[in-house]
Amino acid sequence: MDAADLRIFESVARNGSMNRAALELHTVQSNVTARVRLLEEELGAPLFHRHHRGVELTAAGHRLLPFSRQMARLLDDARSAVKDDGVPRGPLIVGTLETTAALRMPDVLASFALAYPQVDMALRTGTTASLIDDVLQYRLDGAFVAGPVHHEDLSTEAFFREEMVLVTARHVHSIAELARSGEVKTIVFRIGCSYRTRLDIVLARHSLRVSTPLEFGSLDAMLGCVAAGVGVTLLPKGVVATAWREGRVAMHDVAPEDAHVDTMFVRRRDVYASTALNAFLEIARPLATPAPAPTLVLA
Repeated sequence: MDAADLRIFESVARNGSMNRAALELHTVQSNVTARVRLLEEELGAPLFHRHHRGVELTAAGHRLLPFSRQMARLLDDARSAVKDDGVPRGPLIVGTLETTAALRMPDVLASFALAYPQVDMALRTGTTASLIDDVLQYRLDGAFVAGPVHHEDLSTEAFFREEMVLVTARHVHSIAELARSGEVKTIVFRIGCSYRTRLDIVLARHSLRVSTPLEFGSLDAMLGCVAAGVGVTLLPKGVVATAWREGRVAMHDVAPEDAHVDTMFVRRRDVYASTALNAFLEIARPLATPAPAPTLVLA
């Protein structure tokens, strides 16, 4: 059994088909089938159930799969380490919350692109849950997510502290007034966003009845719906500042225990941290200060 055998095994397991694995590996199906059979003979156990639709992992195959993925990752890390001569270059894929992308990333990305033009930087947005999963599945080099985060496979570092506010249509003068209005509709990011969970807690503290939430993937769309009086949301104060100054929405302070959220950078502990990633974090750290926000006097 060698790394090539495990690579073929992992491809077949992921694709559920010898033929699709062969296409992915740029070889012929007979070669993939033969290598899998030799691996099964060497290990003394069948790794796949064969059927007319393709293949499925046996219990032994399920036990082997994590090791094959770990070996593939170690080989990728070894190649990256050898090529990494201390000059930031090559691909770098970082995830971020939609709000962090809008509020924090422009200055970081501008400074990083100017300092390290040889890095091919990509930024992907998502919810805290989806971003953490992407990091754990090696699809991202790291991600900015809402804390706290506790996972044995992840290294975490606090970067930004956001002050959260309840955002309503401009005619709503207080949370108490909102509570008297009856049922409230929430405007939220899709499931997996930690802000929507916190919003439910805030509304429950004021005994507000909540109807089915409206889910959006766009910050501008959320603020537009709130401004139109469709519902309410919970967002970092800095993200809402422009819409508030323009008189499109109202902002309301929430209880101290709900008001602050730390944005953490998470990455896998077992993955080689490239020079490009370290350089990106060095650019971001000096900018990790509270975003300016308007002064409010609210009920």
